[in-house]
Amino acid sequence: MSADRAAAAADTARGTAVPPSPGIDAAWAHPLLGRLLRGRRDRRRLDRRYPWLLDTAVVLAVVCVSLPDLLWGGGNSPFGDSDARDRLPSFVPFAFTVALAVPLWWRRRAPAVAFFVIGLVSLAQWSLGLWLPAGIAVLIALYALARRGSLRVLGRAVGLTAAGLILAVCFLVPAEHPLLGVFFLLGTVTAATATGLTLRIREMYLAALEDRARRLEIEHEQRIRLTAAAERSRVAREMHDIVGHNLSVMVSVADGAATLATNRNERSAEALRILGDTGRQAMSELRRVLGVLREEQDDERALGPQPGIRDLDPLLTRVRAAGLKVTYRTVGDLDALGDGVQLTVYRIVQEALTNTLKHAGTGSAAEVCVAAGAGTVRIRVADTGTPPGAPAGPAHPGPTGPSGPGASGHGLVGIRQRAAMFGGTVTLGPRDTGHGWLVDVVLDAPPATAPSAPGEPLS
Repeated sequence: MSADRAAAAADTARGTAVPPSPGIDAAWAHPLLGRLLRGRRDRRRLDRRYPWLLDTAVVLAVVCVSLPDLLWGGGNSPFGDSDARDRLPSFVPFAFTVALAVPLWWRRRAPAVAFFVIGLVSLAQWSLGLWLPAGIAVLIALYALARRGSLRVLGRAVGLTAAGLILAVCFLVPAEHPLLGVFFLLGTVTAATATGLTLRIREMYLAALEDRARRLEIEHEQRIRLTAAAERSRVAREMHDIVGHNLSVMVSVADGAATLATNRNERSAEALRILGDTGRQAMSELRRVLGVLREEQDDERALGPQPGIRDLDPLLTRVRAAGLKVTYRTVGDLDALGDGVQLTVYRIVQEALTNTLKHAGTGSAAEVCVAAGAGTVRIRVADTGTPPGAPAGPAHPGPTGPSGPGASGHGLVGIRQRAAMFGGTVTLGPRDTGHGWLVDVVLDAPPATAPSAPGEPLS
């Protein structure tokens, strides 16, 4: 994957894709450039499958470059004539050529070892006054080390190479123009190192782009799954609110009508019983469907009657039996509230007291106040926190305001969602006294005669 293609993939995964640049498409469509690009891609694929082919080809290339000098050369160095070869056996140049070329076969698997072996062989040949074309192996090994080896080792290798070349040109191998030789040799060392580092940085950049594209694609898929899960949860709540509540009322009416018809010996009694049984079966199927749609299952029974304000007394009785001291106070005509509002009030109080039991413990005390005013209802649940000397439970989530970070808990999210259905405001956080926790919710409360708000959400 090229840099342009990797960047395009990253933009696509992020959802901000832009039209691709026509430059890369034009390059692929060009007869010569397209052939070169496709050939490079094919060579990379071949090298991944058969890496030994390229390694062997490099070794053979160094040997082939050295053959003319070995067979017909007169012992000339690049910067002057040298007759040191005449004083050595004829096989010595061949041996040094092989010793310089063969280690290149391992240059990609062990670049540091290959470089230092070639460096030692080069120093040995220079000490004998030889200057062989196979010495190009030093530059190839240095390039491989810069591209694939350790950068710390690379710095030492460059310093040793420069010192070795200066020593060879100035003292070991005869040269008519030593300064010119040092200049060009150090230039080739710099070029080999820079080329290796450039390709290394390019590969790292492409790898980073590809990794970024993969991560963005994973994040995009996760975002899609989370959105789908949230949508399933919303659909489940709507189905329960709309279908479950109305179906429960229909079943209750059918059962009552069947009982009345039975007492009057009417023929419709059996039909009404069938209607009630069919409704209960439909509610059972609805519960099963909601279990598929929802991410989590509630412990409470979905077929039970919906609680309201009057059910707060049994709830507080159970909480007091658990050991929590609860003071309950009401203001206004709460029975005039709609069913949906009463259900929301009940669930908010239930969740707040559950959090008090969980986080403050049974030694704490709580105050519950439900006040109905002109078109609004206020639910206030305040606890005294963990008493001194008592073992503290898990810390309250917080601190949080109407949109604070404490809303990460499922219960607090449920309180906010229930309040949002009635345009309410939520305040959650520590009390002003510094001890305890406060849940303060204000809802827009339509009267019972108004169109009923949705019932209990499946949070």
